[in-house]
Amino acid sequence: MMKIEDVMNEEVILVEENEQVSHARNLMLKHGYSRILVVDQEGKPVGILTEKDLIRKMRANGPQWKRRTIDKISIRRVMTSHPVTITPFRELREAVELMIKNNISSLPVADDDEVVGIITKTDLMDFYSQKFANKWKVSQLMTSEVVTVNENHSIGHVISIMEDQKIGKLVVMRDNEPVGIITSGNISFANVEDPETGVSIEKIAFLRKVEGQEKRNVREVSMVTAGDIMTNDLIKIGPEEDAANAANIMIKNDVSGIPVVSDDELVGIITKTDIIRGIQ
Repeated sequence: MMKIEDVMNEEVILVEENEQVSHARNLMLKHGYSRILVVDQEGKPVGILTEKDLIRKMRANGPQWKRRTIDKISIRRVMTSHPVTITPFRELREAVELMIKNNISSLPVADDDEVVGIITKTDLMDFYSQKFANKWKVSQLMTSEVVTVNENHSIGHVISIMEDQKIGKLVVMRDNEPVGIITSGNISFANVEDPETGVSIEKIAFLRKVEGQEKRNVREVSMVTAGDIMTNDLIKIGPEEDAANAANIMIKNDVSGIPVVSDDELVGIITKTDIIRGIQ
């Protein structure tokens, strides 16, 4: 059976817990990672910081004057503490079990408190697509209950659904047909100066691909709808296809879920979590 060390990624981005969030966010953007491992001064893993942590913190309520812009906060206050870790010598399916049980998408790999790597659902996708071709159909692994929103729903509604349901992606519908998908990665926030007062206020900034280019729009949060921030060029897959194809599509397009459509009707969604369940 394959061991963690055979699949893990040895390149790990580490930040110290006392650094500011802006430092972590810049590293994420620069390297295209959606998570960063946080260590203490001795280099021991003490936390993990993900895009989802940032989004959750940005919704912290309270009057405007009490809010510190998130970039100035220390990473320790935003990260998820006590990350679940695994040693490099355990079997791969133990990593799968830990991820599913704890609803997490990555595990720092530590040997004697020293970080030696990280294993993510994406690493497991790679493994699945190589080793499990023709084992399961999409319909055998997919989730039939899909959480959806309408394209005109506000972004506040979208975020609260994601939090209530503890999910990282939603399918956006128009007239009963799936037209887009929103993931926590679609939502990011920027500090913008209010033109009248010159005071820095936090607004939503979202990236939308416009004819091959990414265009950054900034608007008041209350004005943004699901249709504004969804990924338009929706990738779909049929229920009869090989789940290994779904894994390959996810890797190639850097997505974590694909709507499953049969005769234009949404019948399910297949996510990285669904696929790793197929690793026996």
